[in-house]
Amino acid sequence: MVSLALFAGLKLKTDAVARYKVPGSSIIYIPSGKSLKYVTFGYNSLAADLIYLWAIQYFSDQTIWERFDYLDHIFSIIAELDPQYLDPYEIGALIAVYDAKDLDLAFGILDRGLEKNPTQWILPLQAGHFAQMIAKNFEVAQKYYKKTMEVEGAPDIAHRLYANTAFRTSDYKTAWKNWLEIYETATDERVIKIASNHLYRTKAAMDFETLKSAIELYKNKYGRAPDDFRLLVSDGLITAVPKDLDGEDYLYDPETEIITTRISPWKR
Repeated sequence: MVSLALFAGLKLKTDAVARYKVPGSSIIYIPSGKSLKYVTFGYNSLAADLIYLWAIQYFSDQTIWERFDYLDHIFSIIAELDPQYLDPYEIGALIAVYDAKDLDLAFGILDRGLEKNPTQWILPLQAGHFAQMIAKNFEVAQKYYKKTMEVEGAPDIAHRLYANTAFRTSDYKTAWKNWLEIYETATDERVIKIASNHLYRTKAAMDFETLKSAIELYKNKYGRAPDDFRLLVSDGLITAVPKDLDGEDYLYDPETEIITTRISPWKR
């Protein structure tokens, strides 16, 4: 009791001292999770809970300006003590993204979580969301959405996100294949409509690539753009003038060489 009283008094005094006035005060030491397992007497989950609760407070303390240097270490300890404890992976990644501004660290935390919990689709889905919405790196997002799809029980939206990121990386064949699968297997009319619109957009993108390539060949040969797509056919540059998914002609301005669809995919 005397010792507890002394430590409580000491704690009150030290808390009153501004952290930045104490050299080295932001440097903390916590052993690795493997080491801690030997001193928790089998209460690994309890130790993980305590460290997690402490970590939330520690990384919220803005007076510790070096605190994010320890982010990966702290959450790796929690993962070692209780690998199936999912909240720390998700929260650790959120702290890494929005507070530490370190996307690579967030991916590392979520990758560790997926390695230890391969049946948890939420982890690669969250990583894909970060890659798509924050980094705007659609190749990385596509990779994570593919991992999400491969987990049993993953939500259907993962397939749609994967198909969309394939389109955003100009991988039109993959986008077409997956949107077609979604269109043919969906039972929800709303999803069927979404897939149809994406198929419309994807076909147009593939057709535009074909037409633009043929136009460049025509220009190299004649020194000007064709006035009409039919000239590309008569010159043997394409076999037929492509039409959109609804069987309509594409719009073409020979002066600007801009090709468009007659209607937006989202207004069909």
